[in-house]
Amino acid sequence: MTVFLIIAGFLLLLWLFWLLVLLRPARQPRVYPQTLLTDYAHRGLHGGDIPENSLAAFRLAAEYGYGIELDVQLSRDGEVMVFHDYTLDRMTGNNGILTSLTAAELSRLHLLCADGTATEQRIPTLAQVLETVGGRVPLLIELKGESTDTALCPAADAILRDYPGDYCVESFNPMLLNWYKKHRPDVMRGQLYTDVFREKGRTPLNFLLSCMALNVLSRPHFIAYDRHYERKLPVRLTTGMMRAKRFVWTVRREEERPTDDTLMIFEGIRP
Repeated sequence: MTVFLIIAGFLLLLWLFWLLVLLRPARQPRVYPQTLLTDYAHRGLHGGDIPENSLAAFRLAAEYGYGIELDVQLSRDGEVMVFHDYTLDRMTGNNGILTSLTAAELSRLHLLCADGTATEQRIPTLAQVLETVGGRVPLLIELKGESTDTALCPAADAILRDYPGDYCVESFNPMLLNWYKKHRPDVMRGQLYTDVFREKGRTPLNFLLSCMALNVLSRPHFIAYDRHYERKLPVRLTTGMMRAKRFVWTVRREEERPTDDTLMIFEGIRP
């Protein structure tokens, strides 16, 4: 019985440590900024002959008044590029990874539509996107990266610091959000969530990510979760009991539309 009580007590302490120390999101602002009050067009308003993460997609979303979700990563020479995939083949038909080319080389590549048709749209820089949007609608900027290298963060921040429009950042990588927590605590930050332990491999790191145990690094203001995992315990605790703001991705059908105050990252439908 004594051994059982010791084990039970130890497990209870682990649970409380996870719940109160590791999982806990940031304190919510008393007044939500505009970035936490709007839905977002996933990679811009794309479709047909307009490719994702293109200036045309961002321009159209801004014209309709939709918030814009976009992805950023660094070129080989340190320019902040707007592109989702780490590899170039799906969206440009070229081999290789984005980080192996310079910004000048990337800017010469034509973006493809969903059906593989080449367009006149090119891979834009973050600076070009900001100039195109011009502060008309809020931006939801995903910081790409799967290592502890945080070089993307100061590079993006240098461009965004004087931007007059509203924006917030999000990432699957708590280290990137940790940089913002330390250096730009005034910028709203969100933890992207999916069950990577199930989807990408049963490793200790993926287990911690799937438990949101690394929220201790990011202390997110909002949780942006894969709609397939909205009932996962970490999502329910952070957005329910702990009241972090909720984003759901990616909503593609009317029946997937949230019925509460959850914000949606959408494509193929209109809010």
